[in-house]
Amino acid sequence: MPNSTEHPLIRSSRREALVAVAMWFVAMLWSVGICTSYGYDRDPKSLTFVLGFPDWVFWGLIVPWGACTIASGWFAFAFMKDEDLESVSEQHQPEA
Repeated sequence: MPNSTEHPLIRSSRREALVAVAMWFVAMLWSVGICTSYGYDRDPKSLTFVLGFPDWVFWGLIVPWGACTIASGWFAFAFMKDEDLESVSEQHQPEA
C-alpha cells in the first residue's frame, strides 16, 4: 500500500504507468493468442479473408491495434492528468 505521505505526482505517475502496462499486456496476450491459435497448423483451404486480410491477421493484429489506438487516445486525453508542478511542490513540502 502506498505511503500516505507520498508525493501526489508519484502516486499519479504510478497509477498511469500501471494502466499503460496493463493495456500493453492485454494487447500482447490477445495478439499472440489469436495469431498462434489461428495462424499455425491450419489447412490453407480453411483460410478466409476479412476486408482483404487473412482472418487471423485481421483478428490478431488489425483489431487489437485499432483498439489500442482508441484506448491510447482515451488514456492521453481523459485518464492522464496535468499537474502544476509548483503548486504541488508548495503543498507537499517535506517537514524538516
